[in-house]
Parts: sequence; C-alpha cells; structure tokens
Amino acid sequence: QVQLVESGGGLVQAGGSLRLSCAGSGSIRRINTMAWYRQRPGKQRELVAGITTGGSTNYADSAKGRFTISRDDAKNTVYLQMNNLKPEDTAVYYCAADILTVAGPARAYWGQGTQVTVSS
Repeated sequence: QVQLVESGGGLVQAGGSLRLSCAGSGSIRRINTMAWYRQRPGKQRELVAGITTGGSTNYADSAKGRFTISRDDAKNTVYLQMNNLKPEDTAVYYCAADILTVAGPARAYWGQGTQVTVSS
C-alpha cells in the first residue's frame, strides 16, 4: 500500500511564502513524475507544477517566477516552494505521483490535500 501525505499548508498574508511537502511511503519501488495540483473554490482542479525523474520541470503560467518544485528521491518527497503568494492562490493543494510499487504496474497516486489560504 502506498500513501502520499502533504504538509506545510496554512494561513499566510499576501506577499508571504509557504513550503509544501509531500512524502510517499509504503511499498514503493520507484517514483516517476511528481506534481502539485490545486483546486480553488468553485474551480476545477488544475496543474500547478510538475517534475520528472530527470529534474525537468513545468509550471502553470500563474506559478511561473513565484513557485519552485523540487524533489528528494532519497526521501520519496516532492516540495513546492511558494513565494509572493496572492489571495488567488488560495486553494487546496494536492500532490500526485506516478509510482511503481512492488505489487504491480506504475499508476497515479494522490495525497489527501492541504489547505493554503492567502489573506489580502
């Protein structure tokens, strides 16, 4: 069984920073692409940033220049450093990863989400 557990969310003022973490645990053989998504109130879930095993990254336009995704494969962890936060960044943030387990083929796993609230 595999779990992804996010942490680091909270309440912050506009212009502030937060660092989200997402750690994988369980019967993991390899984690491929990792990503952060968010779901803003009344909106569909959207991709914020992704990172491959080789370290290539991609960002939503809204995240470019402010957010940085990184990973530590030794810890099965992906991070999202968020700077210069804006009220419109308020959302539940989810991590997702394509994981190969000892039990079967690689598939997507999701964390439970962490709330980020940015006050103006």
